[in-house]
Amino acid sequence: MPNEPFYITTPIYYVNDVPHLGTAYCTIAADVQARYQRMRGRRVLFLTGTDENAGKVSGAAADQGKGCQEWCDELAQRFMDVWRDCHVSYDDFIRTTQERHTRVVAKFVERLYASGDIYLGSYSGWYCPFDETFFPESELNEGKCPNAECRREVQWVEEPAYFFRLSAYADRLLEYIEQHPEFLQPESRKNEVVSFIKSGLQDTCITRRLEWGIPLPASIPQSEGLVVYVWFDALINYLSAVGFESERAEERTKFDSFWPADVHLVGKDIYVRFHCTLWPAMLMAAGVSVPKRIFGHGFWNIESEKMSKSRGNMIHPVVLADELAAAAGCSRDTAVDAIRYHLLREVTFGLDGDFQRAALEHRFNSDLANDLGNLLNRTLTMVNRYCGGKAPAGEPGKLLALTQEKLPVLSQSLDRLDYSRALTDLWELVSAANRYIEEQKPWELKKAGDQQAVDATMRETLCAVRAITLALTPFMPTATQLLWTQLGLAGTPAEAGWDSITDWAALPVGKPVGKPEPVFPRLDSKRRTPAPPPESEPRVSASDPESEPRASASDPESEPRASASVPPPKERPTVPEITYDEFKQVELRTGVVKTAEKIEGADKLLRLIVDLGTEERQIVAGIAQQFAPQTLIGRQLVVVANLAPAKIRGVESRGMILAAGDEVPLALISPSADVPPGSTVR
Repeated sequence: MPNEPFYITTPIYYVNDVPHLGTAYCTIAADVQARYQRMRGRRVLFLTGTDENAGKVSGAAADQGKGCQEWCDELAQRFMDVWRDCHVSYDDFIRTTQERHTRVVAKFVERLYASGDIYLGSYSGWYCPFDETFFPESELNEGKCPNAECRREVQWVEEPAYFFRLSAYADRLLEYIEQHPEFLQPESRKNEVVSFIKSGLQDTCITRRLEWGIPLPASIPQSEGLVVYVWFDALINYLSAVGFESERAEERTKFDSFWPADVHLVGKDIYVRFHCTLWPAMLMAAGVSVPKRIFGHGFWNIESEKMSKSRGNMIHPVVLADELAAAAGCSRDTAVDAIRYHLLREVTFGLDGDFQRAALEHRFNSDLANDLGNLLNRTLTMVNRYCGGKAPAGEPGKLLALTQEKLPVLSQSLDRLDYSRALTDLWELVSAANRYIEEQKPWELKKAGDQQAVDATMRETLCAVRAITLALTPFMPTATQLLWTQLGLAGTPAEAGWDSITDWAALPVGKPVGKPEPVFPRLDSKRRTPAPPPESEPRVSASDPESEPRASASDPESEPRASASVPPPKERPTVPEITYDEFKQVELRTGVVKTAEKIEGADKLLRLIVDLGTEERQIVAGIAQQFAPQTLIGRQLVVVANLAPAKIRGVESRGMILAAGDEVPLALISPSADVPPGSTVR
């Protein structure tokens, strides 16, 4: 495994606009995998880049009053700038206007022409300029592009053209897919590919009569005025970057080392037709090995709406990071890492997701500020207070055993690109470390004079924080460096390597630790909405009748909410006082959401199945406009458990979840650290 090559790619992105959340999602996912493999000691080649030969690039350049190459140069630089700001550690950035690519495209086309897999014909058919794709009439959707992300008018095109014999490779493709079950992932997308191939493959037109693009090689007859079809040209970039057919010895060595690619990461829109059908057939025709794995990820909606320029809801990752940094009072780098964490924790990689700012803020406060940040803070505070500010001695205990148990599972999840599962497992270790502190009570051990037990407890916790920092590094490379430095460790966690996660001896006894400083300061809602609530606002507390912190229930029908973070409504009804004894009759318990789904015909209602430890309850909650169902799975919530059952829109609800906020964003009330389902809220 050490020093073994690993080649991962993203698609190359059209230079008709700046990067948005969708393009960032794929690129960040690839970056996490690249960083993880480097920590394992592998020689990684991480490729991304820009697709600059599309016909619509010339249109975008004309709209800006610029030449095509000038426009491509500007946009390619913007992509590189955004990837730098998003902590993307690519090894190579390829541009399809580069000579190294145009040279390889020419050689590849000549090879296929010599083999008889490319022939001259005449094309007439329906063409979508936006997708730069020909579609048979049977696939059109009411005369428009069948791509759900497009649905634009198509054009009838007739012209002499060269074709690739894609139809000749249907049986070979199906046989390869059957014999290599790991080739196409996830499984649901593989099924789409198989269905598409079995429906009948047509030979593909691979040239266009355009002024912008890679010219068809002059060695091919009647090539004058023809350029290589952008989708045929773009796919070849994966070979161009590793020196395919190069005359230079070091590039031939590079190709022999890194090809076939270990992983192509692509969006589902370009998965079936291009990357999983056309591309492997092209490689088979050229006598080149196909990639080991092609993974198609899903798309993100924005606040339950499709993301599009026309809707004006495009989210640009660096802008989002600046907004989050301003709200939290942290650096942009920390905010970027929080966004990286959220995108890959919130939704299983491969499925579609619904990006909601409220969910991002919840993850920031709950997972990062409360769970991880609190663990670091309390650990360093107690080491400084009880152990002289130095890593104490102590024998490994239950946290090491749990880490040793989790590490192989974590590695398997990362190898499968199951990022959400990996982070969920890692957070079990975060929660276990917080619980360990509560169980051991080092403050009481110190009072009792048992310094040996204090040292053992704090060493175990320090080593667990170090292990968590290492495992989280591929996801949050900048934030984990801050954690690493506060632990008093030299160098970088990436340099320490993946295998050292369970090395409890790697933290030297007597090593000074730093002073705790907030890496993830809690999001301050007052910074975003400064107007305070009136002093007369009613307050309720689940623990202390004197302190009276505010709380509110999310009622599916009337949805009354109260919060100290948003301005109050102009008129608020007077709420009668209750006694402390009356309030003690309310039973508040923690629960974990097992399933969530919308209730048909009710825009605001979700049906939740919540695990309360000893039982599962069906609860109807009026939060559908703030939270997509899939974002709630696995969340810990606070539930009013002894509320009388009620029917809401004909659906029985046995409880109520607590939330805060008069308006969007609505915040769900959760414990600051994971506790067993059914725990009493005191």
